[in-house]
Amino acid sequence: MLPRILGWAIVLGTAAMALVLLWPQAFGLQNQWVAAHIVALRGTAAAGGIVALLLFLLLALARPLRVFAFAMAAVFAIFAAGNITVLTARGFGGSTSEAGADSVTVLSWNTLGEVPDASTIAGLALERGADIVVLPETTEPLGEEVAIAMREGGNPMWVHTASYDDIAKARSTTILISPDLGDYEVVSANAPGPPGNTNTVPSVVADPVDGDGPRIVAVHAVAPIRWELRNWRSDLDWLAEQCAGDDVIMAGDFNATVDHFAGHGIDGGDLGRCTDAAAHAGAAGLGTWPTDVPPFFGSPIDHVMATPNWSVEAFEMLESHDDAGSDHRPVVATLVAAD
Repeated sequence: MLPRILGWAIVLGTAAMALVLLWPQAFGLQNQWVAAHIVALRGTAAAGGIVALLLFLLLALARPLRVFAFAMAAVFAIFAAGNITVLTARGFGGSTSEAGADSVTVLSWNTLGEVPDASTIAGLALERGADIVVLPETTEPLGEEVAIAMREGGNPMWVHTASYDDIAKARSTTILISPDLGDYEVVSANAPGPPGNTNTVPSVVADPVDGDGPRIVAVHAVAPIRWELRNWRSDLDWLAEQCAGDDVIMAGDFNATVDHFAGHGIDGGDLGRCTDAAAHAGAAGLGTWPTDVPPFFGSPIDHVMATPNWSVEAFEMLESHDDAGSDHRPVVATLVAAD
């Protein structure tokens, strides 16, 4: 029989750990090893909590362990319910709208090193009427193919690419910008690390040549694997700095959820002064990665974000291209200049 003191020590220790993993930002641990990964996959964490709950309920059939087992089951029930509640509050919906003359439609899709072909990417961009197309893990040649296909479809685009080498396609990020938004120039460095860019994989920062229009940031932060944690945290800091201005649109693969943004916002923003379009549209509970699990069990790490001078007209996470080969789902948002 489990000694009572030891049993309650295990229950209380598990409860404390569950609390930290449920809301690590309360303890400043949202960007630390283990906690960062658990909170990134709240749906999967909830499922794990339910499995543990059922196992302890079965264990409660043994009379000597009944009190301990019920107490542990209660801990895991609360952990699972807490994660489901957070995801439900963030939303599993989204919204659509017709793009207006004063709106900007932003499409972001990490292509997993160019697995979807140019016609697939261009077809989606044309279907959605995209003014900005952000393509992490996409080289300039494929970006130019997409732009040609979009031009032939009646929507020409300018192409800008940042690349850290010519070997790994994941080390390139491409952005397409409609000429209707004006002329843009890349102001970020084509070399890794702050103050000029993200650390391991590149982002693209483009400013309007005449100063009239939003700064546009195509984002690719490194994944928070153990040996990249410092670079990942540095990437989030740098991206927050890019959104410190008054007129910014950011999109891409942040490799971070809104939980990880905690502590990086200013003036009410989630990251710098930018806020998450999915959160505004009630869709921030939908996982965009990986595509081989349902969105509930995935991680919402692909975002469209903007400063307060933009309102979110619509946001969608698209499951329609799960068979296109990328491990990320595209996201698309329609932004309207606020009055």
